[in-house]
Amino acid sequence: MGLKCGIIGLSNTGKTTLFNCVANTKVQNQPGIQKANIGQIDVPDERLFEIDKLIHSARIVHATVDLVDIPGLSKGSGQADSGASRFLADIQQTDALIHVIRCFDSDTVPHIEGSVNPVRDKEIVDLELCIRDLNLIERKIQRTDKLLKVGDKEARKIMEVLQVYKKHLEDFKPARTAPVQDEDRRYISELSLITDKPVIYVCNVDDGSAVNGNSYVEEFRNSLRDENAEVLWLAAELEAEIAELDNSDDRKAFLEDAGLSQPGVNKVVQAAYRLLNLQSFFTAGPKEVRAWTIHKGMTAPQAAGVIHSDLERGFIRAEVMKYSDFILYKSEHACRDAGKLSIEGKNYVIGDGDILNIRFNV
Repeated sequence: MGLKCGIIGLSNTGKTTLFNCVANTKVQNQPGIQKANIGQIDVPDERLFEIDKLIHSARIVHATVDLVDIPGLSKGSGQADSGASRFLADIQQTDALIHVIRCFDSDTVPHIEGSVNPVRDKEIVDLELCIRDLNLIERKIQRTDKLLKVGDKEARKIMEVLQVYKKHLEDFKPARTAPVQDEDRRYISELSLITDKPVIYVCNVDDGSAVNGNSYVEEFRNSLRDENAEVLWLAAELEAEIAELDNSDDRKAFLEDAGLSQPGVNKVVQAAYRLLNLQSFFTAGPKEVRAWTIHKGMTAPQAAGVIHSDLERGFIRAEVMKYSDFILYKSEHACRDAGKLSIEGKNYVIGDGDILNIRFNV
């Protein structure tokens, strides 16, 4: 099970710089060339290295996040006939949005609107995304109206829900806050509305504001008091310099010198996990130590299915060690002797950091 995030924002906010900090595919801004950037990032998890210290496997495999960075938006991008509309389609299939907000001044990087104003910039992007989603809702209303005319039993209920979304988007409010029952959201699920996706706001600040933020960040956070959204800040240029260092000790020294405990991009990935209610479990053996991403609340068979469908289909039991127990006792054998290796059945709910060995038969 993978996590896919779309990176959005106005032009010259630092989106592509952020993308290059974390993605395994580096890109350059090329004038006249407009395309979405696709990449992948390893999910930082120090527990993998601690497990590997005890079993010395052949390799470590991180969980991954797919990233889609679309060209910077501007006024009119949400119109169906705009050139940017096709890029918005690229992020429709993502799980969450990372909205990069410019919170730095620069004489060399002009602002597309002529001045730095994070609240206004967010409103511009929100407007364009609402226009895009409204267009999709109106198309479905037309299709549903045809079903009404032929007497489709469910069409009336669908139309009622669609009209709620239509009015909400016309007021330039995101679909995720529309006043509809949770069970009624299924009527718009196939549309993959962009404003229905959860969002993390990342304020891109100057190097000197990397630790505590700045007045732009504070202004932006105050504007979101009623939105219950997560706001992070990082200095993308500084993060880019850190990412270029190959030696982990050099990166650590650079971070400490900047007053940071970890790269800001790590916080973005961690926030995405929280936002989507995700967690990791591990498998460990001589070939590899590996992290797997699942939704919180998944049972052992469902987690097994993330590894391979055969494991879920033929699930018999799961041998489970807690990460903290494995680190304390230092081996599977010692955990077993201490009663810290449990045999769990189909109803066991996976905990974050569980180390699993799946027994199955197909």
